[in-house]
Amino acid sequence: MKKFIELNPENIASEHICCAISDKKCADSYQAKKDWLKKEFANGYVFRRLDERAKVFIEYGPAENAWIPITAPNYLNVNCFWVSGKYKKNGYGKALLQSAVEDAKAQNKNGLATVVGTKKFHFMSDTKWLLRQGFEEVERITSGFSLLALKFNKSSENPKFNESVLSGECPDREGIVVYYSNRCPFAEFHAMNSLVETAEKRNLPLKVIKLKTMEEAQNCPSPATIFSLFLDGKFMTTDLSVCMDSRYDKVIEKAKK
Repeated sequence: MKKFIELNPENIASEHICCAISDKKCADSYQAKKDWLKKEFANGYVFRRLDERAKVFIEYGPAENAWIPITAPNYLNVNCFWVSGKYKKNGYGKALLQSAVEDAKAQNKNGLATVVGTKKFHFMSDTKWLLRQGFEEVERITSGFSLLALKFNKSSENPKFNESVLSGECPDREGIVVYYSNRCPFAEFHAMNSLVETAEKRNLPLKVIKLKTMEEAQNCPSPATIFSLFLDGKFMTTDLSVCMDSRYDKVIEKAKK
């Protein structure tokens, strides 16, 4: 098995962060993700990846500092977790997850927490795979999200969603509303460019809200703070391709079913 490396303030300028490696149109968003990471390293955030030009990595940090609307005292929150291409089914996912488990135990944490879709959601981990690794569902909300926990002590308090996400709705009731953050190197480019053109073609009101602080993210109306699109107040999708004119109608139609 090839080795993993951990990014830090000293090496992040010269190391890639897996996503958008060759996508030049997202260069500014890619740098914004690196800038976000630099700040979060000071909050205990970890970005561990395969030492190859590949999308094989895990991101996690103290749940108290997570850019996610959950309450999970003394847990580590797992954010992006991805093994792609030829590296699938070779033990890399289990090895990355085990590294997070070992970190959590070394820090005397209660366990790991992560947000997933009750069905497959874009930019979210494989729910069924995580359940096979020992995670359990501790809460589910109507917008299609589940909160999973891998508890080291069964008597530990369960993580829970914050009140801001429980209705599955956002405060703005007209047109398209998007919430996004620089947790993803694709989100800003497509939310601020592709979606603007798509909404204009359909004469739909558009409001794009960037989550700029941890507090804003922890009070977001969706647990998917990388990218979430609402339509007329209702949560629709985490699928970033909805921003594109060629994909919008298909993605929204599927989300309504």
